[in-house]
Amino acid sequence: MILQIDNVLSPEEAAALRGRLLAAEWVDGNVTSGATAAGAKRNRQLPEDAAETRAAQAAVSNALSANPTFLAAALPHSIFPPLFNRYGEGETFGLHVDNAIRVHAGTGARIRTDLSATLFLTEPDDYDGGALEIEGNEGRKTFKLPAGSMLLYPSTTLHRVTEVTRGERVSCFMWMQSLVADHAQREMLFDLDRTAQTLAADRGSQDAEVLRLTQLYHNLVRMWASS
Repeated sequence: MILQIDNVLSPEEAAALRGRLLAAEWVDGNVTSGATAAGAKRNRQLPEDAAETRAAQAAVSNALSANPTFLAAALPHSIFPPLFNRYGEGETFGLHVDNAIRVHAGTGARIRTDLSATLFLTEPDDYDGGALEIEGNEGRKTFKLPAGSMLLYPSTTLHRVTEVTRGERVSCFMWMQSLVADHAQREMLFDLDRTAQTLAADRGSQDAEVLRLTQLYHNLVRMWASS
């Protein structure tokens, strides 16, 4: 499942966050690259331990915790602290797959990367190139989302960021371990949850069929989730 989640941040919040980030000191983006990705990556990144990074992480984390679509789709167990990258003209990230395990440099905490996400902080008309391309069973899909919107996708996929040819692309990226590791199971749970919510809005939360779907949803989560 590849899911676009709009308005994780408002356009104004995204612009303000981008402005604060651009004023910070940036480093070579390969500080978080695995061995297979390092040769394909040309971009810049905020240091994980910078004060500006921590403040921006808090803003993004608060927005994610308040977004019901993200919570329902990801069923997050652990979220690697959000990171921030920057692509100017000539910068790109070639085709790669994300590392299966991420280790936080400051704490040593490890998470299994079930899902990856990119939160766009620059409006698509402000730069050329810089699209996120994801290879899947249905072929290649290309995304350039409005500032404040996020793309959530399986970390198992091959993906790239195409070369920026004009302007600059600033984004937030992150990985997460889900309570439900299996992608197909997680997608079924998301569809079931959306169906139950839609039916509840029409019939009320105490409708017998709504209650039956809600019971089924939670019992499947109990069956499939690992804590």
